Order: sequence, then structure tokens, then C-alpha cells
Amino acid sequence: MKGEWSAMRFDIVIIGGGLSGLTAGIALAEAGKDVALVSAGQSTLHFMGGSLDLLGSDERGNDLFKPLDAIAKLNEKHPYKKLEDVSRLAGVAKQILERAGLATTGYATANHWRITPIGALMPTWLTLEGMAAIDDPDKMPWRKVALVNIVNYLDFPTKFLAAGMRERGVEVDVKAVILPEFQQLRQSPTEMRSTNIAKVIEQNDLLVKFADQVNSVVGEGYDMVLLPSVLGISSNEKAMQLLRLINVPASYVDTLPPSVPGVRMQSQLRRRFMALGGSFFTGDQVIEGIYDGNNLKGVKTAKLDGTVLEADNFVLATGSFVSRGLVADYNHVYEPALGVDVDDLGLDRKTWATVDVTEAQPYMEMGVATDHKLHCKRSGNVMSNLYAAGSVLSGHNSIKLLDGAGVDMLTALQVTENILNQ
Repeated sequence: MKGEWSAMRFDIVIIGGGLSGLTAGIALAEAGKDVALVSAGQSTLHFMGGSLDLLGSDERGNDLFKPLDAIAKLNEKHPYKKLEDVSRLAGVAKQILERAGLATTGYATANHWRITPIGALMPTWLTLEGMAAIDDPDKMPWRKVALVNIVNYLDFPTKFLAAGMRERGVEVDVKAVILPEFQQLRQSPTEMRSTNIAKVIEQNDLLVKFADQVNSVVGEGYDMVLLPSVLGISSNEKAMQLLRLINVPASYVDTLPPSVPGVRMQSQLRRRFMALGGSFFTGDQVIEGIYDGNNLKGVKTAKLDGTVLEADNFVLATGSFVSRGLVADYNHVYEPALGVDVDDLGLDRKTWATVDVTEAQPYMEMGVATDHKLHCKRSGNVMSNLYAAGSVLSGHNSIKLLDGAGVDMLTALQVTENILNQ
């Protein structure tokens, strides 16, 4: 009857299906907890390349070789300051990825450098197997590189990539391959996207054909072949198989979004969560919390009409502004799902951003207010069983500091431990 609500009961309900929510969900499910995860749909993992950043830049914009040393010097507002042991949690995060079938290179003790789609070198923490990575940006490991693209594929800007490597003393030759099976995609530039190319290659079993094309345009004398990451949307097996079929050592460089490695990461983490018995409510979003004082009793969603998701503990991992985990109007920034407190910059909009778009924008550090245990606050009061993790947290600028994935995964793991150790 209208007005009556039934309940679905879990140990933990996680709100948000991106990297942070999935990390917490997997870790809690591995610990034997009954976990439900509510996800609105695609996460920002679709924009993430083949690498995960821990801390790549300091406050002055300098690249970091030793991220753990720099983390110790961060200001007290940064989410890392609420973690018990950053180095240990970084190791746990790497193991979580590996158990989900996501092999990576790299460790928290020293950054390596990834090649961006526009040819820059960026410091990073973990890089997925098969993706190009460099140990030292001042010592390029290749003398001569073949940069191989697909004809009419615009999201792999070879001119920028080539220019970036040539500035570092690498001889670069740009090559192109073409397969008849891509003809339908080439009729519309909007269809010539990395994820669509990956599906065409895999569904038509074009690995050998693609490798033969690459081998036909790449002769002798090259130290490395760099390819766009347009293979391995469901798993990395086929992507690695293609590299083995090429006569010269080969690696992938990420493309402009959508990112095939990012899509693969999301799908494999989801599969891991569900294989552990987790309940996944996809295409839905939390619209209201049911509170009893400083305790969250349950949440209502947009699609579970008449049903409340109840739990002993809840984790808010809805992300920042891009994923609408935070929303801004002309007067303030707020958290729309549960109405928890946000650390913002006050009512003067002039303080939210700088005129120079190349400068770090102050609004990027806005986020949900938490205590030292990552409990959310509501009307100034600490919520006893509601935690926040990931980019919804206040106190850091992931674009400036290159720390987004690290904050996502490590705060999620700290929240997991806080829940399990209650």
C-alpha cells in the first residue's frame, strides 16, 4: 500500500560504483561481509587511462620521484592524513587489482612515467600490463620508435605524440594501418572510437590480421612500436596476445576518452565484486537518507520504489563534480544524495576559481567534511555509521597533485578497515 516501505538488509551499503566504491565493495566482500553497491551507471573510470596516480606533483607543480616522502609533507587537510599507513594500503590496493585480473607494474616507493595521448610524460604509481611506461623521464629507453595508428582514427593524436618524443631525442616514424572491417566505423567520425574499434577487433577475431598489418609497415631497426590502446575491452588477454604477435617489442599508449583500459578496469572490478557475492544495483541512485539522530538507518533510491536499503554501515563514494557527487549552485556547494556537510569556500563566488584557467582552481578542493576516521558530518554532527571515500572528500586537488586514483583506493581501504575494526 502507498506509504508503506519494505526493507532489504545488508551489512554495508556503498553509494557509488567508481574506483573508490568498487575498491571498498571488493575489500569488504573479501572479508565476508554482505555488501550492496548502488551505482548510477558509467563512472569516471571511462576517462582514466592505463595508469593510476598516487601523488605525482607537489604544491608547486614539480614532478615527484618519491611519492611517499612527499605525502608526509602534505597539509593536514589532505585525505592521506586520515590514513594509518599509506605505504601498506598502497600494497593492499595493488593486490586488490591483481585478484581482479588487473596486473600492474609499479610500487608506491617510486613513481614511473606514463605517456599521455598528447605526448607528455606524467609521473604515476601503477600502470596496467602492456601500457608504455618509463622509469626516468630524463632517460628515454628507446632510440627509434614506430608510432602506429589506424587510418582515420582521430583520438590518437600522433603529431603531438611524435613531437613530445622527438623533443626528448627519440627518432619517431609515424605509420598507419587499415583493415576493411573498419569501413563501417570510418563512415562516421563519431563511431570511430576506441571502444568501438576494440569490439570490431575482438568480435571479428582480427588479432592476427591486425598484427600482420603492423608488421608490414614496421621494418627493422626500431626499438619499440607504440600502438593506440584499442584492444582488450573485456580482458587484457587479447591485448597482450597482439603485442606478442608483433615482430618488434610493442606497448600501448592510451587514447583520448573513452579509454579502453579504463572501461576494462571498471568491468573487471565489477565482475570481481559480484563473484564475491556482492549485490550490484546499477542504473540507480540514492535520493534520500533515513536518519535516527546521528545514525543512518537506510537509504531510498530512485528506482527501488517502496524499498529501503538498510545496513549497519554506509559508504558514500559518489565522486566529485563530474559524477555529480557534489553539486554547485550560485550560492553554495552541496552533497545531493544524503545531505551531509561540505567543506566549501563560503558564499563569495570570487574565491571559488581563479581567472587564469591554467592555475589550480580552489573549488577542486571542496568536498564532504569528515572526522579523522572518515565519518561524514551532518549539521556539524559526526555520523556514527556513515563514511566517505574517494574524490567526494575535501582537501585535495587531483588535477594539480595527480593523486586521484590513490585517494580513491586508499581512502576506500581505510574506510573498510575502520568498519571491520569497529
